[in-house]
Amino acid sequence: MRRTGLAWLLVSATVVAAPAFAQGKNKKAEKTDKNEKGGEVTLVCEAAYQPARTTWTRTVHIGYDKKRVTSVKIDGVPVFTFSVDGTVIRTAIDNERIQIDTAAQSWSSDFRGQATAQGRCERS
Repeated sequence: MRRTGLAWLLVSATVVAAPAFAQGKNKKAEKTDKNEKGGEVTLVCEAAYQPARTTWTRTVHIGYDKKRVTSVKIDGVPVFTFSVDGTVIRTAIDNERIQIDTAAQSWSSDFRGQATAQGRCERS
């Protein structure tokens, strides 16, 4: 399986951080971790909504630090809760349940069974 973008960052951060957690960090290492800044990945997703047969461009901003995803914004709106399961981010906005797979670069969502969307995402 090919890992790209945020998926690769999440996997590599886990691999790098695991030995430090197993051995316990010293105070110097803690200070270094607090000073290191994270970043943000922007995905532009073309989601095709059914049954309306319309395509919407959805912009997803994913904020992260060395250890985890710290924030998610969809179309400029910060989401209040989200969960990360491997490379998949799950959240909801305005009754739309959204699932973004950062490894497969895909979008899927569901408006409580009334409409669904599937689409591809590209990093911008």
